[in-house]
Amino acid sequence: MRRFAGALWLFAPGVPAALAFVLSSCLFLSQATFTAAAQSNPTDPASAQAPSLNPPTSPDRSQDTAEIASKDEPTTFKVNVKLVVVRAVVRDSQGHAVGNLRKEDFQVFDKGKPQVITQFEVEQPGALATKANQTSVEETGIARTAPPNIALPERFFAFMFDDIHIEFGDLARVQAAAERYLATLRPTDRAAIFTTSGLITLDYTDDRAKLRDTLLSITPHPVTGDRGDCPDIGYYQADRILNKNDLTALQLAVQEAAGCLQTDLSGAPLGDPAPLATAAARAALSAGDYESRMALADLDRAVRSVSQKPGQRSVVLVSPGFITPTLEYEFYELVDRAVRERVVINTLDARGLYGFIPYGDASHQPSSRLGAGHGPPPGKTLIQSAAAAAQDDLLMSLANITGGFFFHNNNDFDEGFRRAAQPPEYTYVLAFTPQNLKADGHFHPLKVQLVKPNKLSVQARQGYFAPKKFTSPDEQAQEEIREAMYSQEEIHNLPVSLKTQFFKSADSDAKIFVLAHVDVQHLHFRKADGRNVDVLTCVSALFNRNGNFIEGTEKTVTMHLKDETLRNKLANGITLKSSFDVKPGNYIVRLVVRDSEGQLLTAENGTIEIR
Repeated sequence: MRRFAGALWLFAPGVPAALAFVLSSCLFLSQATFTAAAQSNPTDPASAQAPSLNPPTSPDRSQDTAEIASKDEPTTFKVNVKLVVVRAVVRDSQGHAVGNLRKEDFQVFDKGKPQVITQFEVEQPGALATKANQTSVEETGIARTAPPNIALPERFFAFMFDDIHIEFGDLARVQAAAERYLATLRPTDRAAIFTTSGLITLDYTDDRAKLRDTLLSITPHPVTGDRGDCPDIGYYQADRILNKNDLTALQLAVQEAAGCLQTDLSGAPLGDPAPLATAAARAALSAGDYESRMALADLDRAVRSVSQKPGQRSVVLVSPGFITPTLEYEFYELVDRAVRERVVINTLDARGLYGFIPYGDASHQPSSRLGAGHGPPPGKTLIQSAAAAAQDDLLMSLANITGGFFFHNNNDFDEGFRRAAQPPEYTYVLAFTPQNLKADGHFHPLKVQLVKPNKLSVQARQGYFAPKKFTSPDEQAQEEIREAMYSQEEIHNLPVSLKTQFFKSADSDAKIFVLAHVDVQHLHFRKADGRNVDVLTCVSALFNRNGNFIEGTEKTVTMHLKDETLRNKLANGITLKSSFDVKPGNYIVRLVVRDSEGQLLTAENGTIEIR
């Protein structure tokens, strides 16, 4: 199926110049050149340049040039949010995902107004079988059928450890369980490790030893450190005091601050505790904002990274949770990107099963400045319990919005990783175009429900932010191509076939050729001034064996063909060609071709082994 495209554009980082492909080698060839290139022997030095990079000379070359023009230019892919995409997981009373519902079973409300669901999909993990045109290259450069051990990576996991907020004891427990889980990865799995501090990162790999060593090197890295403040005002309480004007939270802070001051003989504090409480709240709010902003930014980095992998994509966030009271826009921007890129965020509460006891462990002891007989005020337990629940709320929201799994209140972290790393059995992808949507950046609350619930529950996003500006159809087309590029799904809506070739010039140097043969007779042309008009966009990309992007090329071919040219001279089609300079190794080739008139798209996979 074709992917959903949308309309607010955000730059997609993670590859050079935001995937601004170097567009210099995807060339237009005639069918005659295609045939000659396909039949050449790469092992013969005399024929090393046989896959000609120029069309054959013909008497009508000037006329052909007028009818067919090609253009290379850098392309920046962006993300579109005019079309609102909602991922929904429906579960029965036992928590099992339900997959037999139809579009008519769902209702979507935007700001309380019912919306028309224009696109609908049911996703199942592994349902998209990857069909690869596999080629293996020996030392001699002779092509043969690929051996069974060449396999496309199918699942990509970004394991994000919240080393900013996690405590040492909790980290040790989840590390041990994660180590056991990583040992069970399949040959077609690739995993990466990220930390919210950004201090430790490992790119996607199937090297279990590297994964283990990186995992065990993670230690807690609180950004602001242990301030040992008295009064001990946490981020949640500070937000209640300064942003929510919560008088109860302020009164508790003042009561606790009174115990931090020196007292006279009667036990009365020497000084006004209110300024001390307010200052502590400001310090806690500033520190908490900084830590949450940093954690959210690095989680966004993990989402962007895995979104550029050609396969099933998920993030496993291991964290005690945190709050984002001043980062609502950034939070919804992150989850909106995850939904659009079909990235599932699963969350695992690193605290496990816990009961909250104020100052119940060494890491939460009151400051030594708080004298004997001056324990926490009676309402402190309620504040800290509410803070712990708010941290859970963020983890739950991330999972619900993206169709993931939230593992909490359980110390069986082996089971937690097993469940968090597995995508739901069924996910519904709904999309609608909001009516009279204004580019004002305002928040739109969403509600997704079933027409007949029948004891079923729905996980879905709670809202989205409107774009701050709209974009053009050309930009939407570019987004559709970009989405297809970072997928393993094969789409055959255009008459295009993929061939890959090779030439090994030395033991350590080789060149891969990607040829896309297009049967132009079956394209959808528009008649204009007696000509047949259409524009083809061909994008070829090369990934390494771990699914990491290496290089890409794009070619735009504008056709203004006479009937005679289309009927006779191009009866055998045209070929678009790109090439990549590589070293020996295993590579994944991804080809995407789109036409402007029919707005149809073809995407194919290939693998190449060069020894």
